[in-house]
Amino acid sequence: MQNQPVVIAQRSGPSLLIRALYFIVFGLWFSSIWTAIAWVLCVTIIGLPLGLWMLNRLPQVVTLAPQRSDLVIANGRAYYADTPQRPFLLRAIWFMFVGWWLSALWLALAWALCASIIGMVIAFWMFDRVPAIITLARH
Repeated sequence: MQNQPVVIAQRSGPSLLIRALYFIVFGLWFSSIWTAIAWVLCVTIIGLPLGLWMLNRLPQVVTLAPQRSDLVIANGRAYYADTPQRPFLLRAIWFMFVGWWLSALWLALAWALCASIIGMVIAFWMFDRVPAIITLARH
């Protein structure tokens, strides 16, 4: 009988109060600048790696949300797991034909939703999904 692996999703970071204050004072306006720069970098060949790196960090820039890491415990070993990604060619084709323009609309809508309390919940969810929208990245 084989042991099933146990996956523990770990997130650590500042308290909700600190994150809320950061968002109000800094995150809202700075995230718009960060997003614009990242998106422009993504539509250039040379800037693409930096732009994707910036978009992957967007939840941290907006609200100081910690990066997620999953701890897997299997067969007496513990290790951090990376989520398997879709094939590179599929992701590149998606980016060229859909991801770059859809991500611009997605980011504009997410940032606009930050204007209301109810919209913020959806906006934060949308910011967290930006890497998947632009390149089909999994996390």
